[in-house]
Amino acid sequence: MADAEEADLFKLVQSRDIARIVESLLQDIRFGSIELVVHDGRVVQIEKHEKFRLSN
Repeated sequence: MADAEEADLFKLVQSRDIARIVESLLQDIRFGSIELVVHDGRVVQIEKHEKFRLSN
């Protein structure tokens, strides 16, 4: 039972870390997108694509 509890705790901590990272990225971006890459139900990569608008 302890292994299942540890796995659940790890998932919770990992989810909180991912949420903090995404929140931080959202504060720094004006135009663009944030993409989460998921493999086997786990976030394995976070990509930030930022656009810069140029005026003529």
